[in-house]
Amino acid sequence: MALLIHRRQPSPDHQLQLPEDLHPLVRRVLQQRDLVNIDELNLSLTGLLPPGELLGIDGAVDLLLGHLQRQSKVLIVSDFDADGATSCALGIRAMGAIGFKNLDYIVPNRFEYGYGLTPEIVQLAATRSPNLIITVDNGISSLAGTNAAHDAGIEVLITDHHLPGEELPAAEAIVNPNQPGCKFGSKSLAGVGVIFYLMLALRSALREKDWFREQGIEEPNLANLLDLVALGTVADVVTLDRNNRILVNEGIKRIRAGRACAGILAMLQISNRNRQNLAASDLGFSIGPRLNAAGRLEDMSLGIECLLTDSTDAAYQMALQLDDLNSDRRLIETEMREQAFKNLEELSLNEEQMPAGLCLYNEDWHQGVIGILASRVKDKFHRPVIAFADAGKSDQGVCELKGSARSIKGFHIRDALDAIASRNPGLISKFGGHAMAAGLSLDKDRLESFSQSFDEYAASLLGADELLARMVTDGELRPDEFDLAAAEALIAAGPWGQGFPEPLFDGSFIIRDLRILADKHIKLSLGPLSGGDPVEAIAFNADFTQNLQAGDKLQVIYRLSVNDFRDVRRLQLVVEKFEKILPDS
Repeated sequence: MALLIHRRQPSPDHQLQLPEDLHPLVRRVLQQRDLVNIDELNLSLTGLLPPGELLGIDGAVDLLLGHLQRQSKVLIVSDFDADGATSCALGIRAMGAIGFKNLDYIVPNRFEYGYGLTPEIVQLAATRSPNLIITVDNGISSLAGTNAAHDAGIEVLITDHHLPGEELPAAEAIVNPNQPGCKFGSKSLAGVGVIFYLMLALRSALREKDWFREQGIEEPNLANLLDLVALGTVADVVTLDRNNRILVNEGIKRIRAGRACAGILAMLQISNRNRQNLAASDLGFSIGPRLNAAGRLEDMSLGIECLLTDSTDAAYQMALQLDDLNSDRRLIETEMREQAFKNLEELSLNEEQMPAGLCLYNEDWHQGVIGILASRVKDKFHRPVIAFADAGKSDQGVCELKGSARSIKGFHIRDALDAIASRNPGLISKFGGHAMAAGLSLDKDRLESFSQSFDEYAASLLGADELLARMVTDGELRPDEFDLAAAEALIAAGPWGQGFPEPLFDGSFIIRDLRILADKHIKLSLGPLSGGDPVEAIAFNADFTQNLQAGDKLQVIYRLSVNDFRDVRRLQLVVEKFEKILPDS
């Protein structure tokens, strides 16, 4: 079956005047993006939105000022993913540089405590006698946890970016661009972006009070922490609006220059990524998964410590441990994915029979990996997917399931869970998340009812056309556009990511040569059918069911990349999808 391709076209009323010195291919790609004005291409720090626009940030700063003057004990409660880890490390580093002397953190083990500031985590936190708890990348739904903290005599400052429920926690201060009434111009800040903005506002207030001179402290350059902001933002797959692109771009520039924390540099080294040619995709596909592996399989404290240490040797040893965990995670994921695909194939469902919303469960699945599994199934079948794993028994002795949801364009997964919960009181124990990803808990004996409700709700919003997986590309390339300079120009025009998609192209080729690498990748020499010299290509984690051989013709969707092997830079196509062109096609 031929790939379903939709080619982007410039908007008919696109009047954006792009700089004359842009590479022609970059110009074409940018004309096919949703840019409103030329300022969106200016990614200098001067273009950042001001912190004062964040609702609640003044109260949060006042709260922190009081605790700084009293040198209170401050405890950060982090999430257990890459965004949470970078948020925690940034908060500890920034507040330490500002003058806090009594800092600590807790990251909940997802298998024991679950997500967020729960009463159980507060009970654990209380053993460390904090005066203030700061949540990073969590807390906006932690009503009971906040109340438990108050009962223990602990104040609470919530920094989060997840969508709130109908009621907000009774915290002393909340900073979240998505809370009601917040007019901050970027609703897509990651958790690490929120805590970074809070630290900017706190430093500004201290500067006005002449704090740094009076204390004999060098005023910290918080831009030096943008390596953490870039990593957390890209790894959390938030929309790269202009504000986030500024943060990521500046962070990448610092990493390329070697001005990053020892942990990030060590993870780059172990993943064989050249920091000098770093792209946002390297953070998302190489560094983020290694950091996430700690929270998925064991305890994210290892990842946080890797980001906190200034010792090159210690960072390298911890990065090695993270790499080992990531290898284990890949093995677990492969087994789970094969089992899920096998189960779905055994149902022998065609596209019309496939549920609009898929719920999957296996008693042997690993709770820490179901999010990746849901993403893989979503990519293959182009449907919103929720993968479930056993989560032990609740306090009431009921067997619980934890679910991780991933969605497709046009289906807001967190709103879907909210609607299902409203229509079926008691069906879902708890939930939270974003438009494209969410998490939930429910009683095991309610899985069938939930699956039916989820499918029915998805079917009510998604028609047959929305459930077709179309690959959106920037069109075909001419023979003279298969060029190293073009690939380098596209990389330099980033950062690319969610909401500002990396350029994809499509075309027809004949295989001149191919070989298998590591039993899972295919190295190819492809001759464009439109003419021109063969080009080097690679298909990672390839589909081997099509039994490719030299002479086969392919329809290929790819991106331009640079192969930097042994310091020799060559053009390389990274194949995202391919299909054989049959003789009668």
